[in-house]
Amino acid sequence: MKILYRIIPLIFLLALFPLKTFAANGSEINIEAPHAILIEKETGTIIYEKEAYTHRSPASVTKIMTLLLAAEAIDSGKVSLKDAVTASAKAASMGGSQIWLEESETMSFGEMLKCICVVSANDCCVAVAEHLSGSEEAFVAKMNERAEALGLKDTHFTCCSGLSDSDEHYSCARDLAIIARELLKYDFIKEYAGIWTDSVRNGEFVLNNTNKLIRTYAGASGLKTGFTSKAMHCLAASAERDNVEYIAVVLGAESSAKRFESAKTLLNYGFANYTLLPAEKFAAIAPLKVTKGKSDCVNLSVGEGNSILIPKDKAADIKWEASLPESIPAPVDMGQTIGQLTVTSGDETIAEIPIVAAEKIEIMGFMELFKEVLSSLTLR
Repeated sequence: MKILYRIIPLIFLLALFPLKTFAANGSEINIEAPHAILIEKETGTIIYEKEAYTHRSPASVTKIMTLLLAAEAIDSGKVSLKDAVTASAKAASMGGSQIWLEESETMSFGEMLKCICVVSANDCCVAVAEHLSGSEEAFVAKMNERAEALGLKDTHFTCCSGLSDSDEHYSCARDLAIIARELLKYDFIKEYAGIWTDSVRNGEFVLNNTNKLIRTYAGASGLKTGFTSKAMHCLAASAERDNVEYIAVVLGAESSAKRFESAKTLLNYGFANYTLLPAEKFAAIAPLKVTKGKSDCVNLSVGEGNSILIPKDKAADIKWEASLPESIPAPVDMGQTIGQLTVTSGDETIAEIPIVAAEKIEIMGFMELFKEVLSSLTLR
């Protein structure tokens, strides 16, 4: 049996969910950067891509993987933001962007991460890597293991900072967007990446963010700039407005200005053309009958995290259809897939989302079953 529902009128829906936009294609986007991608963070939907799988040197955008491993180490309890990190001779000898750590200088793990996020400090990057894995080489091995676990086929690291000119140190716009999406799960990283100006060493060393979008672009939440003569100007940028967050990755831009303009163009396109609809809020589904269960019915849900990114020009004709059986036998496990929610606009299927049990229903015991059978016989 199929139960068909029509979504509430568009005007009411717009009042509940401020429109951003979902683009059917990126033909309207014109950017100068040779490699780029735009995705929506929650669903991971790719909105636009341009040579997004081409191997490029990522320069300091490499550091988003270093930051991801650091954030995951904190999340697991392996380290804390307050832990003391001591700079080695190697860390103190790093070139490029740095805060000029001295050998044996100690700084908190959190302060090190802040310096990496704000000023792309290569010395802090190596110090963090050594603190977590004993050596940069061991840490880089962990970076590659994490890349493999994320399913990244076009990424390989040879250093933790992005300073490497090796042809074996590469990534692509698509893979970097996936890493950025993982990293943005950690609010404390976003807090660091969103700092425009700050200081360390009791105010003696000033930090100014290399990501100019933090100051100039509404809702900018991060994330990381990069430059080497080989990589050219790179950027992993993120921005959030009204609970929707987009990630734009730009690689190989000819100038710093062009990388920021390219990222802004991508983010603007996302905010102007897409809407994110939380399925669990608009697709309320009636309880389903349960046979031989301790409860007569089970509550259903499309679950959390099943938002749908749709084009604005398709939002006026959204419908949804719940395909469900007439009943289900006990036992029923919480989270068990019961049916499917199909979301359409006109003749196009926008999304197919599992409908699951929102609770556990145990099967009747022998005496309960006996009483039920007896009751049915008595009613006859």
